[in-house]
Amino acid sequence: MGETMVPANGVDLCLETFGAGDDPAVLLIAGGASSMDWWEDGFCRRLAGGGRFVIRYDHRDTGRSTSFPPGLPPYSQVDMAGDALGVLDALGIARAHVVGLSFGGGLAQRLAVEDPPRLRTVTLMSSSPGPLPEAPVPAARLPHPCPDFTDRAATVERLVACIAAAGGPFTADAAHLRQLAERVLDRTKDPAAARNHWLAGGGPPVRDRLGTVDLPTLIMHGTVDPLFSMAHPAALAREIPAARLVPLPGVGHEFPPRAVWGVVIEEILRHTA
Repeated sequence: MGETMVPANGVDLCLETFGAGDDPAVLLIAGGASSMDWWEDGFCRRLAGGGRFVIRYDHRDTGRSTSFPPGLPPYSQVDMAGDALGVLDALGIARAHVVGLSFGGGLAQRLAVEDPPRLRTVTLMSSSPGPLPEAPVPAARLPHPCPDFTDRAATVERLVACIAAAGGPFTADAAHLRQLAERVLDRTKDPAAARNHWLAGGGPPVRDRLGTVDLPTLIMHGTVDPLFSMAHPAALAREIPAARLVPLPGVGHEFPPRAVWGVVIEEILRHTA
């Protein structure tokens, strides 16, 4: 299925699917301020080739989905978690395997706590349960989440620089990242609206309820992630019963780079079997 607009949770969301609709559904939830393009086409096709119905979508305020004025988000992260369920509803899917990355991992944690009947399994990537006294986020190394957007060329280069700063030795080269960034900008209604994700309220915390999660949980995390050290996935693995942690050597805080697609996809297929 090509890109399709669907009404979901009170907004219009753009989604795209790969594979056969009667295969087990895997919903990919992107990171904050990130459209579905960052789940690369080749990654989605390869995952679908393993016998999965893969779904990716543009968060509200990204891509072709409903956009709100920058700085005035009339929603919270609770609503964004509801968007994920709205995507499943639009496709007539009762339950799905959910894969969330970074901010999307936070949404997946909320779904696992608050809407477990809709999930089959959970996969958390580049995620954290929340602040850790022993592992504060190194603010000096945080890539700026929202470029200026007033100059397209400068915005592309800023996006490329941000991804490279958060990546590792397997991160794609600048030419490939530039191509992805240009695609994102070409598909996005208002690139500046993505900053709303960082302004939206978090909603009721779920960390104190992670111990109630009774779903198979896979945690994959890059060993050179500059935002969340390995202490963060280790904390997730302690707090979620029976969670399994798979370190990804040489991977940073990023969507899976091509060099590790084989490992990541094999783990997801194994986890969702």
